[in-house]
Amino acid sequence: MAVHSDWGDWLPQAIADSDPEGVAVWYLGCNGFVLRDGEGTTIFIDPYLGTGDPPRTIRMIPVPFDPTDVEHADAILATHEHVDHVHGPSQAPILERTDATFYGPDDAVAVAREEEAWPETYDVAAEQLVSVVEGDAIEIDAFTVHVEPATDPDASHPVTYVIDHPAGTMFHGGDSKPDPEFADIGSRYDIDLGVLAVGTVGMIPDRETRVPSVTKWYNDENQCLEAARDLQLDRLLPSHWDMWKRLTADPASLHQHARGFEYPRRLEIVEIGDRIRL
Repeated sequence: MAVHSDWGDWLPQAIADSDPEGVAVWYLGCNGFVLRDGEGTTIFIDPYLGTGDPPRTIRMIPVPFDPTDVEHADAILATHEHVDHVHGPSQAPILERTDATFYGPDDAVAVAREEEAWPETYDVAAEQLVSVVEGDAIEIDAFTVHVEPATDPDASHPVTYVIDHPAGTMFHGGDSKPDPEFADIGSRYDIDLGVLAVGTVGMIPDRETRVPSVTKWYNDENQCLEAARDLQLDRLLPSHWDMWKRLTADPASLHQHARGFEYPRRLEIVEIGDRIRL
């Protein structure tokens, strides 16, 4: 199914036309981000342009761009295998047009290779789909992407990423809850900006029976702040709170939870389409 953007092509054009000082970061909504440095190296993380599976999961924010409007990408990083993180209609057209490399843990790559058959369905070479494991370090021009552990009971093999650049360091937690390894990660890296998924508890229909049940997919406020403290984040950027009906949250409430703690030093609240500096 082709993706149809609500916004036209202004966002991918703005990214392509940018000449950042250091590294610019755009929020795509859900858990999606784009990083671009002054040399033009461009990394997508978990870009999802689908509308969910209504009425089970209902997208609450615009589809910000059509993947066929992406002019340049060097890599797409997937944190785990769920559809809002690995999605052929969102990501394969980017690989087709740019020859970027898709990186993800084994189960995420298996979705692309086997379940959705990107090499057969799209003009994507098998060599563009690369499995990573915890401990790997991927060099993408001036960026070094470190693959780190995650705790997401709903995923079969999730990872997190620490993305190093001379201009700064970003942590992307995927949908991870607090992890025993986060304190070690926080001690090994000086993380300028950390992304953690936040949401409420809601009633979501079962995929097969459609019978609603209590569902908690993302961090609550206290879990988010626990992870931020362990990671020693200078700036915490909450994500995913805007995406699914019945699981949306108010990220501003994190201000109250963060009071009195050394980390995070600052809360960075952004909306879909916003650009910030790493």
